[in-house]
Amino acid sequence: MTTEAQLTPVDIAIFGGGVAGLWLLARLRQEGYRAVLLESQTLGAGQTRYAQGIIHGGTKYALTGKLTGSSEAIAEMPPIWRACLAGEGELDLSAVELLSPNQFMWSTESLTSRMAGFFASKLMRSRTRTVEGDERPAIFRNPAFHGQVYRLEEPVLDTTSLVQALAEPQREALIKLNNPDAMQLSRSERGWQIAAGDICLEAKHLVFAAGKGNAALLEKCGRRTPTMQLRPLQMVMLRGSRDNPLPGELYAHCLGPSANPRITITTHYDSEGRTVWYLGGQIAEEGVGRDHTAQVAAAKKELGALFPWLDLSDAEWGTLPIERAEPKMGDGSRPDNVFADEADGIITAWPTKLALAPRLATVVIDKIQQGGVPPTTAGELPHWPHPGYAPLPWQEEQRWS
Repeated sequence: MTTEAQLTPVDIAIFGGGVAGLWLLARLRQEGYRAVLLESQTLGAGQTRYAQGIIHGGTKYALTGKLTGSSEAIAEMPPIWRACLAGEGELDLSAVELLSPNQFMWSTESLTSRMAGFFASKLMRSRTRTVEGDERPAIFRNPAFHGQVYRLEEPVLDTTSLVQALAEPQREALIKLNNPDAMQLSRSERGWQIAAGDICLEAKHLVFAAGKGNAALLEKCGRRTPTMQLRPLQMVMLRGSRDNPLPGELYAHCLGPSANPRITITTHYDSEGRTVWYLGGQIAEEGVGRDHTAQVAAAKKELGALFPWLDLSDAEWGTLPIERAEPKMGDGSRPDNVFADEADGIITAWPTKLALAPRLATVVIDKIQQGGVPPTTAGELPHWPHPGYAPLPWQEEQRWS
């Protein structure tokens, strides 16, 4: 494809500049590998910027009263993240903005919702306790609220600052991939060659961590496996008017009878600093078949039922249809754990959840080491164009109705 003189040799080339790819890049370079990351858009532009920033400990996956594969796989994640946020973990994330050190779950007056909260609090290893009075978020102190509130010791992060904290120390190893459709991947004696305009690399191993983009990358290599499934969601965001803003910060899951929260609310801020509520959970899953108007109407109805005292008459709304990429499951269900498949020098990986990025990095590094790829001591990398950073969707004014 290219002459040897043109090639930049590296140990590992990662495709995908979301949290999963960036975490892996940092860990590989920490281990002494000459690793680079290629991103065709901007860093965090895929699934990362649509995430709610929640570092789950598994409680929300035990709402039916029993431990599930998801709840057990993710239970150890919050302590790993908290150590990193304190600058004492495997990576230094002390520069990340902590939106909240904890989350809440709340129940309505219905028996099924109360029982779900009871079972989740008893079964989960992450510390969960009932809170009363001033310990509750402001919205649950209203006299009209008659449910129960539980505090979860699971943090919520600003994903923009997370992406930047992961990326900036690795700045020289980040590559903006222009015209990805024209990129060529070809097998060589020493691994894989990557040719894209002025970028010419030879890597001993490739890692595809590009979410939905993994399918196209595999196709470039003439592969059809591992296969991928897309799980669509339609998230909702709302902000109050300047005269009637939303009532403060809220990071909480409403318990319902199913394994998924009835609604999950996180708080963010638009380009002018106004409070934004971002809605996920069952409302996002059930909203896939609705258009924008119908999904907003459904969200208004749900919030009206949960917080009848809240005046949202002049709120602005937006909807965000997204697709979460995952390894294909036989029954179409969501995966319980991370996924990493290695074949002929290519590792295809999906974290499946933001919180599991540290585990995915460990799994991938283990596969690389088992494959006999040692770290290479080498000089400075060439200067490449930087991909830049993706804005958060609620900071883009065109998304608001």
